[in-house]
Amino acid sequence: MLCGCGASASRLDGARQAATAFEETLARADYNAACELLAPQTRQQLEQDSEKPFGPALADERLPTADPVGTTQVYGRQALLQLDGDTLFLSQFDGGWKIVAAGCQPRPDEPYRCSLKGG
Repeated sequence: MLCGCGASASRLDGARQAATAFEETLARADYNAACELLAPQTRQQLEQDSEKPFGPALADERLPTADPVGTTQVYGRQALLQLDGDTLFLSQFDGGWKIVAAGCQPRPDEPYRCSLKGG
């Protein structure tokens, strides 16, 4: 199911491809490659919180690996992707879509709780 709220097909596809690439790198335990798909602030927050380089820090997060991408919602330069087993938030940067938050779980009447997020 796709819901782009007026977003072009290429923007929807770009967000979905970024999410899929992130999940695939997690499934392969290629944490250095997964970190390259994180938004700069998310990567910085991860290293700061863990006091470790980004690869080992991301491995310690034990994020769920999920597929396939279900609902995709794009609002401007932000996207919410609900996968089977995880929810990701992305932002569009000059170099493409990057993961802003992962390991996100919905909470009734409250914002999502995400185990990985930028500051």
